[in-house]
Amino acid sequence: MQIVFAASECAPWAKTGGLGEVVRALPRQIATLGHKATVYIPYYRQVREQAPEKHYAVRSITIPFENYSRFAAILDGGVHDGVQMYFVDCPELFDREFLYGTSSGEYQDNWERYGLFCRAVLEGSKLLGAPDLFHVHDWQTALLPVYLRTLYYYDPVLRNRGTLLTIHNAGYQGRYPEATVERLLFPKDVFTPERADYFGQFNFLKAGIVYADRLTTVSPRYAEEIQTPEYGQGLDGVLHRRAADLRGILNGVDYQQWNPANDGNIAAHYTPENLSGKAECRRDLLHAFGAGHVDDATAVLGVVTRLTTQKGLDLIGEIAEPLMQENVVLVALGNGEEYYENLLRSLASKFGGKFMVHIGYDTTLAHKVEAGSDMFLMPSRYEPCGLSQFYAMKYGTVPVVHGTGGLESTIEEWNGEARSGTGFKFHGYKAANFLAAIQRALAVFPDKAAWQTLMRNGMAQDFSWVKPAAEYVEVYEQIVQGRS
Repeated sequence: MQIVFAASECAPWAKTGGLGEVVRALPRQIATLGHKATVYIPYYRQVREQAPEKHYAVRSITIPFENYSRFAAILDGGVHDGVQMYFVDCPELFDREFLYGTSSGEYQDNWERYGLFCRAVLEGSKLLGAPDLFHVHDWQTALLPVYLRTLYYYDPVLRNRGTLLTIHNAGYQGRYPEATVERLLFPKDVFTPERADYFGQFNFLKAGIVYADRLTTVSPRYAEEIQTPEYGQGLDGVLHRRAADLRGILNGVDYQQWNPANDGNIAAHYTPENLSGKAECRRDLLHAFGAGHVDDATAVLGVVTRLTTQKGLDLIGEIAEPLMQENVVLVALGNGEEYYENLLRSLASKFGGKFMVHIGYDTTLAHKVEAGSDMFLMPSRYEPCGLSQFYAMKYGTVPVVHGTGGLESTIEEWNGEARSGTGFKFHGYKAANFLAAIQRALAVFPDKAAWQTLMRNGMAQDFSWVKPAAEYVEVYEQIVQGRS
């Protein structure tokens, strides 16, 4: 089969979170299974800085809007690990400092940016090779199936091509005024309550859910959760109606990028058989954050996250006072919403050398936190899958997580008697429950034999892309057969 992946991110060129990692790793695994994989992403400024030379695959594509047209090019990004990369170049829409918006909010023309991107992928595919199936990701590319079943319905090249929409996070939907329907040239019957109308707004993600052949999300647990009012973000009804076409496939990890045995970003390498390098990584991490002497008996708690409401940072703020009375230091890395950036800065100021923060994202430092921490905190309100807990386990860093979504599915509570389990979970989104889970971990930490067993249990887990990729191929085959 030939599969085109269309997404707003792909590491290492453009990445704000797990989406970029998935779109890098999954196509590569699909290619190893003998299929042809192609990835399209926008030619953002961040991409241009890494791939400045423009090698045109298609020099000009006309993309019409209601009262004007824009012009895009398709750039050949080369073949990487068996995957063909293409970049959609439209400087007036994509040559910007940030991917989606500034600290003041999203770019107001994101509807236009990603509407153009979806049509450019379709037009580019007609010229560069029409796939058996388009695999699109999140709201930014959710309009591609809508275009395919409306404006491109009679196109002889694309008419019977299949579509799969993967929902990485139902909290981000792309909602715009009703006038957006006409601006993007969709027929008016797209905007009905059964299709793209969401309380008077044109909802990109809802439209994709309705028009895609099949749907997946990034863990089996999240596939169940998003069909409920608590986690469905207002889309639980439409998702429940499509339950037969919705499947949860757990994300994988690219162990070529995340493995303490050969990671070039960390101070020392180590394996389950020889953990000695972990101590050097811990010292290096503390040095990177400017910490003074930290005793070996003191637990180092690590956090790497986008600073958004979803990620449970309010709980960290609530428990900071009693937590800092424990024998711990905490290091946090991330950026995002101004409120949470200021919250972490204030905690760092209040608790001095026990609470250390780096505002921003730094790939090398992220690897150092995963490798050098003793515990990794993930108190997310909801977490479709999560990747950081996978990284933490691989690096022998014990996760302490809220039992929701992929975190519930992938972390097994430590059982001291059986010497089984990979971390600590709390249920019920409350500060007291979170603190209690950390304290259970701290109670085990002084028992080095038990702690090393816990570390090795996590390091033994296999969350590679081999099994998920096979599951995706199964879905691809069902879609293609259904369209033939």
